[in-house]
Amino acid sequence: QIAVRACFLGFAFGCGLLLSTGRSAWRHFGWYMCSLSLFHYSEYLVTAINNPRSLSLDSFLLNHSFEYNLAALSSWVEFTLEKLFFPELKQITWLSTVGLLMVIFGDCLRKAAMLTAGSNFNHIVQNEKSDTHTLVTGGVYGWFRHPSYVGWFYWSIGTQVLLCNPICVVGYALASWRFFRERIEEEEITLIHFFGEEYLEYKRKVPSGLPFIKGVKLEL
Repeated sequence: QIAVRACFLGFAFGCGLLLSTGRSAWRHFGWYMCSLSLFHYSEYLVTAINNPRSLSLDSFLLNHSFEYNLAALSSWVEFTLEKLFFPELKQITWLSTVGLLMVIFGDCLRKAAMLTAGSNFNHIVQNEKSDTHTLVTGGVYGWFRHPSYVGWFYWSIGTQVLLCNPICVVGYALASWRFFRERIEEEEITLIHFFGEEYLEYKRKVPSGLPFIKGVKLEL
């Protein structure tokens, strides 16, 4: 099953590359296909390097959630309909380039966070502290408390800017913001339980990285 998913992502990347390098009107969608397939493949790859004990089929994040899959489907439908009825909207190359840069920045930041955290990183919020679990505050964690979420947030919005999908840009921004606000609060309760005053001090010094999200309001 792992080989099937990896092969599928490789095929999608190849198709996206063909669309990207041609003069097709679907060139920007090719950029999107490359970005999407590379994101999911690299999630598995970096997890395999960093924390092989937590590696599973779910590490591709292809089945992240029903809402995630619905959001992806919605973006494809919007792109196709607007391309049919408003083709000029999908030919704004400078805007798609901005989206591509957001995607690259977001994905690079997320992978840097995963690599910096090492075996401390897990796709699932941990409820029990392991013997090797340490508080990571260096590297990109010195910029933001949750750099992997910051990267994913801007990556997701960037995919829709890349596609010039105005409806999904707004929808993705709102849905992603709400999801990460709840996820950060859940995670920070656990981190305070694990590290106590050490995490609270870190929380006071370093921002979450996401707009208008300060994290859980909890003191010892």
